Amino acid sequence: MKFNTDLSFAKKCDNADPLKSYRDRFLIPKNKDGSDVIYFAGNSLGLQPNTVRDNIEQELSDWEKFAVEGHRLAKNPWLPYHEFLTEGTAKLVGAKSEEVVNMNSLTTNLHLLFVSFYRPTKTRYKILIESNSFPSDHYAIQSQIKFHGYKVQDALIEMKPRAGEDKIRTEDIEELISLQGDSIALIWFAGVNYYSGQAFEFKKITEAGHKKNICVGFDLAHATGNLELNLHDWGVDFAVWCNYKYMNGGPGAIGGAFVHEKHLNDNSLPKFLGWWGHDKETRFLMDHKYIPIPTVESWQLSNPPIFQLAALKASLDIFDSAGMKALREKSEKMTAYMEFLLQEKVQREIEIITPTEKNERGCQLSLRVRKDGKKLYKDLISKGVICDWREPDVIRVAPVPLYNTFEDIWRSVEILNL
Repeated sequence: MKFNTDLSFAKKCDNADPLKSYRDRFLIPKNKDGSDVIYFAGNSLGLQPNTVRDNIEQELSDWEKFAVEGHRLAKNPWLPYHEFLTEGTAKLVGAKSEEVVNMNSLTTNLHLLFVSFYRPTKTRYKILIESNSFPSDHYAIQSQIKFHGYKVQDALIEMKPRAGEDKIRTEDIEELISLQGDSIALIWFAGVNYYSGQAFEFKKITEAGHKKNICVGFDLAHATGNLELNLHDWGVDFAVWCNYKYMNGGPGAIGGAFVHEKHLNDNSLPKFLGWWGHDKETRFLMDHKYIPIPTVESWQLSNPPIFQLAALKASLDIFDSAGMKALREKSEKMTAYMEFLLQEKVQREIEIITPTEKNERGCQLSLRVRKDGKKLYKDLISKGVICDWREPDVIRVAPVPLYNTFEDIWRSVEILNL
């Protein structure tokens, strides 16, 4: 599509948008004058679906009426509640239903799955990550390395971009794996890097790792609900994610996990156990013989928080209705349009460090501001453009296809120029 800089073009795109009605299914914060803010922070915390309150109030009502019996008698019985989200979750990440579960939080799930999939030996003990990985991942991985008795400086390999570049080239990742793979026990990359917005090539990285018999996992915090994913067919070994960004599950929302079916019945995998991973038919017989559920649910520890699942279900219902393919098509168009306007209209010294190739980014654009970046960020916030700042020099903007408009993008660039 050929873009132009007129407001009429943005309005034309919005009028023709087959997904435009989905904006009405979210609660959008207001400016002091009552107008909607321009909300580009869905990569940090998604907006609230307008059915969340009803979903949670249903569970509050059932708790009031049934108390403990709500586990069986609630409108949506609590014992199997997490199963109500399984099909929608599997569809979003390209998995089989037995490969996904919503449980715990992202970093907790990272640790639980590292117990199973980071199994270092004297000769193969290193972990490969991208250099600018999210701090929590870095902390978790450092602690895993130390827990197994290795030194971080010896066991951690950080994949860096070439000098003068921001994108990590896939061919460089493949070459490093080929050269050093015999010493690597685990590859752990983000699906989308939180800082640069680069989306990594899952399939190629996974294939390169498997050629060297390396286990490959991904942090999908910025990928789930943002990219079209196909974890099962790509052969990814395992993945974890949070559900409060593009997934709109609410602050501190329950996390998600994926384990490929080839590992589900591998009894040689070490695993931390809890009663919610035990066979459902005999769970309440209360004996001490653990029988694992033959799905990813065997990694569960405790019964999940029902209110968090209720909130997340509201969003999953929207994704199921809209379809990730259609959302991704709109996302690619919106991100390209924003990139075009920034390049054509903005006079400030701003560099877009997110890759230009549509297969190497989601809806986030990371803007490196050479001068007074923090001040510019605060100015945008004060004028109703809600984005976020990442040290040392980047403003992140994410036009989310479920609830952002092309006019949002046009007006934000106008404000950026003031």
